[in-house]
Amino acid sequence: MSQPHTNRLAREKSLYLQQHAHNPVEWFPWGEEAFEKARAEEKPIFLSVGYSTCHWCHVMERESFEDEAVADTLNEFFVSIKVDREERPDVDAIYMSALQAMTGSGGWPMSVFLTPQLKPFFAGTYFPPYPAHGRPSFSQLIQRIHELWVSDHDALVESGEHITESLRQLEGRAGSTDLRAAIEVTYRFFEQAFDRAEGGFGGAPKFPRPVQFDFLFNHFSAFGNQNAHDMALHTLRKMAMGGMHDHLGGGFHRYSVDRYWRISHFEKMLYDQAQLVHSYLDAWQITGDAFFSDVARDICEYVLRDMTHPEGGFFSAEDADSEGEEGKFYVWTLAEIEEVLGEDAAAFAKYFGITKEGNFEQDKNVLYIAEPSTTSLNAKLLKIRTKRIRPLRDEKILTSWNGLMLGAMARAGDLLEEPRFLEAARRAGEFLWNKLRPSGTLLHRWRDVDEHSPAEARFAAGLDDFAFLIQGYLDLYEATFDIQWLHRAMKLQEEQDSALYDIGEGGYFNTREAPDLILRMKNEYDGAEPSGNSVSVRNLFRLAAFTENEKYEARAEEILRFFLNRVGDHPFVMPALMAAAFWLLRSPMQIVFAGENIVPLKRIANSKYLPVSVKMLVSQSVGEFAKSLVPLDGKATAYVCHDFTCELPVNTLLELKRLLAHGATPAG
Repeated sequence: MSQPHTNRLAREKSLYLQQHAHNPVEWFPWGEEAFEKARAEEKPIFLSVGYSTCHWCHVMERESFEDEAVADTLNEFFVSIKVDREERPDVDAIYMSALQAMTGSGGWPMSVFLTPQLKPFFAGTYFPPYPAHGRPSFSQLIQRIHELWVSDHDALVESGEHITESLRQLEGRAGSTDLRAAIEVTYRFFEQAFDRAEGGFGGAPKFPRPVQFDFLFNHFSAFGNQNAHDMALHTLRKMAMGGMHDHLGGGFHRYSVDRYWRISHFEKMLYDQAQLVHSYLDAWQITGDAFFSDVARDICEYVLRDMTHPEGGFFSAEDADSEGEEGKFYVWTLAEIEEVLGEDAAAFAKYFGITKEGNFEQDKNVLYIAEPSTTSLNAKLLKIRTKRIRPLRDEKILTSWNGLMLGAMARAGDLLEEPRFLEAARRAGEFLWNKLRPSGTLLHRWRDVDEHSPAEARFAAGLDDFAFLIQGYLDLYEATFDIQWLHRAMKLQEEQDSALYDIGEGGYFNTREAPDLILRMKNEYDGAEPSGNSVSVRNLFRLAAFTENEKYEARAEEILRFFLNRVGDHPFVMPALMAAAFWLLRSPMQIVFAGENIVPLKRIANSKYLPVSVKMLVSQSVGEFAKSLVPLDGKATAYVCHDFTCELPVNTLLELKRLLAHGATPAG
């Protein structure tokens, strides 16, 4: 079907940009062509940032960007740039900081107006097509900004300069916080925010923020804090029983719109799946309860089935909408259930909270576990669901999110003894090493569209790409004891340090220096994804334990001190950093295996939650200390060591259980 309009985005690989390629707005991708036009014509830039599975991005496109009158105004008076935040997290981070500084909140679609020198002077999120709730319509907004650009041009330019300078000052702020005090403040924050009845922290909407569980489980391990243990486990159980968990197809949706984890915002993001695998594996190690390991397995099965490229990488996301309706792919009427399941429908409906009236809207239902019992009818319903029109899948492959997922898949394969998961992790590890380093320098995004469009790796890797991939390779090394993954992690760490470390003050910048970025930022927030700095601290501590090289530990401590000073009285904004800090408070454990047939011994180690530890195989290690350890009496042997000082070697399962039960040091 011919399109009445085609703009420059038609040449882009990003699915989000392609979704706007036939708007009447004359969109540009982020780049010099757009900047030069704005400078030459002295026009303000309208920057619109979103992503392919963003519901309100779709809404604003339909309401405003497909409107001919709106497009005429934008095309005449502005240079309009569209950015995929997942392709360009560097651009997104800068202008999201500006939006939050100007309005106190953020979100997508993000709508920012810039001077031709890329300085922001006005920002917002979604604007409706008609004035509503105190907001102007989008057409009113752009008309007013045009008028001000003409009548009060110098004031807007000055405002852009002032806002940019304010952001620079925010980057340099400092406080002072003691590590012990910071950990205690972080714990108290979660304790006060905890929903004791339904789990989670704060009110609706409720997001799965795995960095919170990571901190709480570490706190429990270090201090024996039963309340931290209970808060995390209760939340994870409630999430898994709720409608935010896809009980038919596996995996988790983005968030729950209600307090009870029942009604979802239905998009599925790779980064959520990856982190939640770790959370549920942690819960299984702590409790031994198969409920938690089953959820981890369920997530991995979903990713293998629906989110894996034939060559091994993992896709980014699935949309909330299908056929123009949010959640249509996932919801059921009672009549549909009865048609598929017949006489079994009543028991199934009772189990999953399905009613004739519906729990979602009209007569539609989201499945959640209302009355726990046993049912084995999910496969029947899943088979029917696969015949529906699926939500759109964003098939770009991001180094950062793939690093998270391959590490989760490796750990799940190792702990759950599932070779398919381990093989998927290996394939993803090779894919990233080969496809995202085409000339030996790590890149951020890989995309192939179809046989007529060659695959493309593009955009310089940022901090999250390095940090998350290093973490994934370390997880893959511990899972397989294949030394190549440790070597690759060490090489990437060297590249990360060279490209991104701030030698003057400490901490990693998000990005390399670039002419199209007005700021070089350091992320200090562990949100839906952990900060690359938080992940790097733990990576460096782990590398020190693997390699016996003190330079890694010294750098980890330096970064930790920098961010402790920076977050001051609000350390709870970085729970992943606080979790990584336990590597400094506790004596890291090395569990070193020697000899043949170590699997039974490793199985014992894998069943224990030991967050401040590493596992190594003598024959696949790099440090002189580990290589000096030998099998006891020629049998498979385990050494349990702290700071390279070991207990007596053991080669029976009972002896290793005893050592691990007593060997985890509390926080000193």
